[in-house]
Amino acid sequence: MRDVVISICMGTGGISAGSQEVLKNFKSLLDKKGISSRFNHTCKTQKVGCRGLCARDVLVDVIIDDIPTTYQYVKPEMVKRIVEEHIIGGNPITEWMVRKDYHRFHEKQYKVILSQCGRIDPEDIEAYIKVGGYEALKRVLHQYSPEEVIDIVKKSGLRGRGGAGFLTGLKWELCRGVNSNKKYIICNADEGDPGAFMDRSVIEGNPHCVIEGLLIGAYAIGAKEGYVYIRAEYPLAVKRLNLALKQAQVYGFIGENIQGSNFSIKIKVKLGAGAFVCGEETALIASIEGKRGMPRAKPPFPVYKGLWGMPTVINNVETLANIPFIVRNGHEWFSSIGTEKSKGTKIFSITGKIKNTGLIEVPMGITLKEIIYDIGGGIEKDKSLKAIQTGGPSGGCIPASMLDMKVDYETLADVGSIMGSGGMIVLDEDDCMVSVAKYFLTFTQKESCGKCVPCRIGTMRLLEILDRITKGKGQDGDIELLEFLSNQIRLGSLCGLGQTAPNPILSTIRYFRDEYEAHIRDKRCPAKVCKDLLTFSIISDKCKGCGACMKVCPTNTIMELKKRLYYIMQDKCTRCGACFDVCKFGAIDKS
Repeated sequence: MRDVVISICMGTGGISAGSQEVLKNFKSLLDKKGISSRFNHTCKTQKVGCRGLCARDVLVDVIIDDIPTTYQYVKPEMVKRIVEEHIIGGNPITEWMVRKDYHRFHEKQYKVILSQCGRIDPEDIEAYIKVGGYEALKRVLHQYSPEEVIDIVKKSGLRGRGGAGFLTGLKWELCRGVNSNKKYIICNADEGDPGAFMDRSVIEGNPHCVIEGLLIGAYAIGAKEGYVYIRAEYPLAVKRLNLALKQAQVYGFIGENIQGSNFSIKIKVKLGAGAFVCGEETALIASIEGKRGMPRAKPPFPVYKGLWGMPTVINNVETLANIPFIVRNGHEWFSSIGTEKSKGTKIFSITGKIKNTGLIEVPMGITLKEIIYDIGGGIEKDKSLKAIQTGGPSGGCIPASMLDMKVDYETLADVGSIMGSGGMIVLDEDDCMVSVAKYFLTFTQKESCGKCVPCRIGTMRLLEILDRITKGKGQDGDIELLEFLSNQIRLGSLCGLGQTAPNPILSTIRYFRDEYEAHIRDKRCPAKVCKDLLTFSIISDKCKGCGACMKVCPTNTIMELKKRLYYIMQDKCTRCGACFDVCKFGAIDKS
């Protein structure tokens, strides 16, 4: 008798790549061929969350007697051959299997939170319990006082994974110490950074881990009511979260006198409308209260006066997901990972101009070089790395010259960036750093709630200057003006959105000042990105006279002077780049 398990990635990335059809085909073929009865197999399919290497979806594991074979880029039409040749015939299909670079992607990772994502069925509480799920909660309720739980978290050195990196145990201790007959705990799952999908993937892949951490936190601070604030744009995560909460209640992990203890709690899900500013804790609180999501001045901090004026702890998804592992394995284990001041692991979504787009979990203190080249596989098309943007629109751009720097809270702050929630966007030689700064500022300016003048007006003025520079209308003194305004906005803004919005500008000026100067002084974009500074012309020696450029030109700017000789009228050219994109012979010069 052989045990066969077929695990199929059913995270958002996998579903987008077609995993639902892949799963359907596996189920249909297994039933049709009657494998269990005919071939003396126990054979089942299993949907799992994100496997990490999203660039290779659909990823499928065929696990026979606990020995996995991983297939990549699986399409529905490939299923029949996998079933017949591998599962029935016992011969893995080598040309469809993952290569060495797949294993290299995982080698330098240290998976704690992601250790079960991609391994267990996120919609089955029994699967979570089988790998030790809810054991930490049981231990806490029957062996530890709230103060002892807080002490464990404090000694672990766990810092908030949502941005500022405040010590989690200290936050819990402060809230615990407030004398109040009602307290709240909130899980912040309002992940809004462009290119970030860490929290979404954790909830999609192992929602019970987050719930268990939330329950332990509630017990520690004395809260009897909790919320998970999650954006409605995450339908799969919302679905699995709600299912997990119902299952946890049925199994007695949520409700009255949990597991025979005196601890009781209710947990509600609050859907956010996608406002980036609601990632800020006081704006999030306002949203839960039914108000417009706008921050308020601090102090008082939420641990003293939060939701409906009551003491409130807010932790993000990744922070809470660490808690069960810390309780089960001990604070010494957790604090042995990472650096002196940045303990444990960090989840990053690596996107942009990188070969291995995906989700990773690495120990604090790993270098950027290890992330980009060892795990990420290097830059797409083997081009030159220019910069790494960390911390999303609130972060900074780190130049390629700093590849050997360690990734931790202190080092990132020293170079003008932040850890943030964990977004990491890779930029190559073809990216214009002025345009990158403009892109991120456009995002934060639109997401500003408008409550305070420095953020509402200041970011608009910054954006106007950047827009002028990218259009070839930059002036002497613009760089200094950008720096001055940025520093004033950082000092005067009410919340973290405004205080960090200038980071992309300040970091790109700090490390790529020459690109700003080229735009302003020479009216030239070195990366050939800013279209108002570009000129398109036809290289007659390379032109084959196919006429493809003339056919795609939206403004009829390309003229045929004589047979098979074309010319671009510069006064009418809109610099859309359609001719450059369509030419197969490199006959369009972009300068």
